[in-house]
Amino acid sequence: MSDNYQSDGATLVFRDTGTGLPVVFLHPTPPDGEYWRPLIKELAGVRAIVPDLRGHGGSQLGTLPVGGFALVPDAPVLSMARLAADVLALLDHLHVPQAIFAGCSVGGYVLLELWRLAPERVRGLAFVCSKPQPDASADHVRRAGLIAKARTGGSAEIFDGMAQTLIGATARARHPEMATQMRARMTLTPEALVAVQAGLATRPDSVRTVDGLSVPVLAIAGGEDPGIKPTEMEVFKAAPGGCEFHLLPDAGHFAAYEQPQMVAGLLSAWLRQIKN
Repeated sequence: MSDNYQSDGATLVFRDTGTGLPVVFLHPTPPDGEYWRPLIKELAGVRAIVPDLRGHGGSQLGTLPVGGFALVPDAPVLSMARLAADVLALLDHLHVPQAIFAGCSVGGYVLLELWRLAPERVRGLAFVCSKPQPDASADHVRRAGLIAKARTGGSAEIFDGMAQTLIGATARARHPEMATQMRARMTLTPEALVAVQAGLATRPDSVRTVDGLSVPVLAIAGGEDPGIKPTEMEVFKAAPGGCEFHLLPDAGHFAAYEQPQMVAGLLSAWLRQIKN
């Protein structure tokens, strides 16, 4: 079922399929929730709730605060807190009191914010190619450059590059059509691209948050990920609720899309432990 709901003045889109344990899947940027479709096809016994994050896919960007990113002070900021509040509004809309959450990249950053905002609604957290560390200074410079390029009409070129570089070299060699498929899901407007990059630049340091994760954690890293190092994800091993860590040597940043059967298998086994 595909439907929509309201959150802070914006109409946001989600898909709700299957029955069983509720699992909320938060996609990376710039693709939309369709990123998870190949993986969800491999899962059984779960209710898959998949929103298009604000500004992505069919979801509106809405009105956002301006300021916060020092290098681009006039940029609107789509914060992790705003995205997390949207997810909580979706749970309320669906009358789901508690769920498992899986997030890739920015989706994982939102999971950490969800834990800070409403830990009582979290049964477990699965991170795919995501990390608790904040941006470094070099990342801020890179994001400021992307914002400048988006504002001068370069969004298409940005997405063309991301579709190639964020998918691992192994997946590109085995499935050359994958980059084209992923590129088709990158439909952010220039304004949304600016807001997302500013939000990523200003996300908080969540390393201390990991020290308080009292629910089960699954962490899956890609050995060919150009942006998230496996060593950065190993910090999740400190979670007091227990962390199951896996490294996929031949996966890139979009690991769950590149290897849906493998990631679904790891996720299914982990979910069975939680249900038991």
